[in-house]
Amino acid sequence: MAVYPEIASMHQDMVVWRRDIHAHPETAFEEFRTSEMVARLLENWGIEVTRGLAGTGVVGTLRQGTGPAIGLRADMDALHGHEATGAAYQSVHVGKMHACGHDGHTAMLLGAARYLAASRKFRGTVHFIFQPAEENEGGGRRMVEEGLFERFPMASVYGMHNWPGAPEGVFGVRSGPVMASFDVFEAVVIGRGAHGAMPHLSIDPVLIASRMVCAWQGVVARTVDPLDSAVVSVTQFHAGDTWNVIPERAMLRGTVRSFRPEVRDHLEQTLRRMAEGICVGAGASLEWCYDRRYPATVNHEKESAIAAQAAARVVGAENVDRNIPASMGSEDFAFMLNQRPGCYIRLGNGPGRDGCMLHNPGYDFNDNILSTGASYWAALVEGELSLS
Repeated sequence: MAVYPEIASMHQDMVVWRRDIHAHPETAFEEFRTSEMVARLLENWGIEVTRGLAGTGVVGTLRQGTGPAIGLRADMDALHGHEATGAAYQSVHVGKMHACGHDGHTAMLLGAARYLAASRKFRGTVHFIFQPAEENEGGGRRMVEEGLFERFPMASVYGMHNWPGAPEGVFGVRSGPVMASFDVFEAVVIGRGAHGAMPHLSIDPVLIASRMVCAWQGVVARTVDPLDSAVVSVTQFHAGDTWNVIPERAMLRGTVRSFRPEVRDHLEQTLRRMAEGICVGAGASLEWCYDRRYPATVNHEKESAIAAQAAARVVGAENVDRNIPASMGSEDFAFMLNQRPGCYIRLGNGPGRDGCMLHNPGYDFNDNILSTGASYWAALVEGELSLS
């Protein structure tokens, strides 16, 4: 089987939906226009719609006889950033853009919903989950906390993400950890300010914070098992306001990534212990904040095999990589996978515009893969909820 002909026939409609969403990006928990568009289309196709989960979330429910229920999830939110694609459908909202392809994810799931509502070649229930606020703000967690799986019982749940750099239309999947956990930290060093010409009168927070940055770079290299994967990145350093004043405070911010809970615990404890030790040794004090945002995204073995089989029915087994490397990026679909078995699969987006990757001002979703992604969803439902 290749791309479903019924889905291929609606390809241009998916392009229109995708580019409309792209031109009107909405960031976390502000996806009002997007969610209304999604809900209206689902209702037009006779799908039962529930609005308001996690504020702007939408769940469409399609029932066909008696049988198990599964969930299919797409994210809807955009990112803060200035688009530089120059596309005719470029963002009309300055400072916001779809730099991660959630516009394409939404359009693909809409295409699958339209096909399944018309064909009904399955027995059971499909919940189409359109999630807000995947980027940084944990919309998936909020949907779970507000009763996603209690209100919409389902045996399994599936997600999909486009992947620039992977060949167009090629799927990638793996069982086990596929995306890392996502933590953030803020460390404020409080020293003693002084004239820049009289550093001996200061407790210099800039120097102390610099020591912390250098020390932290050894945490992964020298305290984490080389067979584990982890990342510690300091991404912000803020201190001082002028040339000739040693400031009183310096602030560091950054992110921490890992796959195993034990490594995650170790990193949090070690970073803080090292920071406190450096500050005490220099006579400074420390204000510390560590926030665990998303857990690792861990695919279940059975559902990963099911997802790979569905992808193979669309693009052929030779175009499904069943052992892709895990990514140190993160994904709040992890919260759903913590509650129900499922799988998060990647769909190759091709090289992208000038090689642009995700979260890049020049990134754009590849419309050529819309029918492929929608057909995968259809094949997954018809395989999981088979009529036979």
